[in-house]
Amino acid sequence: MNDAMPAPESADGASAGEPAGATPAPESVEPVAPQETHEPAEAAPLGVGREPTGHPGVDAHLARLGAVDHLPADGHLEVYEDVHRGLRAELTSLDAHPAPRPNENRS
Repeated sequence: MNDAMPAPESADGASAGEPAGATPAPESVEPVAPQETHEPAEAAPLGVGREPTGHPGVDAHLARLGAVDHLPADGHLEVYEDVHRGLRAELTSLDAHPAPRPNENRS
């Protein structure tokens, strides 16, 4: 039987799957009002592990991500942006050419 269609009623008003003479469940049940709270939830660690990369600069920035476990959600953005800037700087430094030394001959 299709769940979208109600079961046909018998002559005594019972649905096809119910025994004759069964009383239908009451439809007037008082709804439970949700409890309104306007307080933010306590900060809870996400439990995401951070594995060391072997690059000290990158590992230092990634370690900062552990600080967000103790901050409310509205404080996460500042830390994430700071870590992102630091990681971009680390990646950019990998592309930078080292400056030639004073006595280095490049011929």
